[in-house]
Amino acid sequence: MKVGIGYCNNRDAFYSGRSAASNATRSGDINRHDLAIAFCSGQLDHEEFLRGIKEIVGDTPVIGGSSIGVITNNELSYSGSPSVVALFQLDGIKYQIAAVGGLDSDENLAGCNLAAKFSRAQEDRLLLMFYDSIKAPASPISPPIMNASNPLIAGIESILQSNLPIIGAGLIGDYQFSKTKQFCSSNVSEQSVVGALISGSVNVYHAIMHGCSPLDGRYRKITKIQGSVIYELDGKPIVEVIDETYGNQDWKKQHPLDLLTIGVNYGDRFKYQEAKYVNRLITGILPDGSGIGIFEPDLEQGMEIQFMLRDGNKMIESARNNAELIMKNVIDDGKTPVFALYIDCAGRAAELSNTETEEAAEIQQVMNRYSTPLLGFYSGVEVAPILGKSRGLDWTGVLMVLAKDM
Repeated sequence: MKVGIGYCNNRDAFYSGRSAASNATRSGDINRHDLAIAFCSGQLDHEEFLRGIKEIVGDTPVIGGSSIGVITNNELSYSGSPSVVALFQLDGIKYQIAAVGGLDSDENLAGCNLAAKFSRAQEDRLLLMFYDSIKAPASPISPPIMNASNPLIAGIESILQSNLPIIGAGLIGDYQFSKTKQFCSSNVSEQSVVGALISGSVNVYHAIMHGCSPLDGRYRKITKIQGSVIYELDGKPIVEVIDETYGNQDWKKQHPLDLLTIGVNYGDRFKYQEAKYVNRLITGILPDGSGIGIFEPDLEQGMEIQFMLRDGNKMIESARNNAELIMKNVIDDGKTPVFALYIDCAGRAAELSNTETEEAAEIQQVMNRYSTPLLGFYSGVEVAPILGKSRGLDWTGVLMVLAKDM
């Protein structure tokens, strides 16, 4: 298995696609293009970017889509028009590519339809999956409406075996929550989900990077919610609750909020374990001030949540420690790492998280020490198994490493 990574940051979409694919071919010494994974800024013309890639790789399937920024072993950028292409020359590894539309009509049905396109086998190792996060962009009078990851994942798992790890992302192309696009093998689509079912002689490792802790020990019950908008906690307007929490109203100017997230504890109620929390990014206050938007429409009335504090230092520490641990596990198992994929929440970028350094730089350093090709991108939602079940996550980084037998 050979992997090459190519980067470009240019406003000319066709040039970017061709240049990134050409750079990937050279960096990985690729002489047979079997699969391509690509991401580009939402500001680029995706059709022209894909056309540029295809000039280098021909009929090779391309999956991926919009991203706010990209990460490689040597580059980390969410300014300008960044793009990245990973090219694979596969030996002993099989894959199937499938894509379906209609995500905005019924996420669960889209998941079922995607899974039904795959032929299943005992040696299936991983479903790599990307989908459009944005169902409807933000407007002057309403927050963005998001495609929900949970029913999508449930649809997939109703067809495929539930223990198959699903790793991937809900894509986002800019911080204005504009529409996103998918690369679906040979074309560009919207409101779609694309997947690659990987099987054969490959070992899959993953780790989830966190960086939030409960603001206090208090649980609050959602008493009014509609879709991705929370209106009340414990019978009180949530806007008033956050006012009291902050001690001022400055947070109302933030989109998304800088420090506060919504957390759901799937572990022991009275014991804080970072790895057992799922966090939801607060996208901001509604224009009429009646509620707040969250990035995933998966919370329900009656659920108990906690306010979580985003901790930049803890986030960087988590990235460093978990990256080291995953590579230690690979080596201890007698395997050789051949490729790393880092799916990083766009809110974790230094520009939004009030940190002086990028937490993704910790991933770069560890992968470079192990000479492992790295492709990373900034996402809206991260998908990975937690507590034995694949889930949609926020404010996390998901690191996946593919390894081969020595």
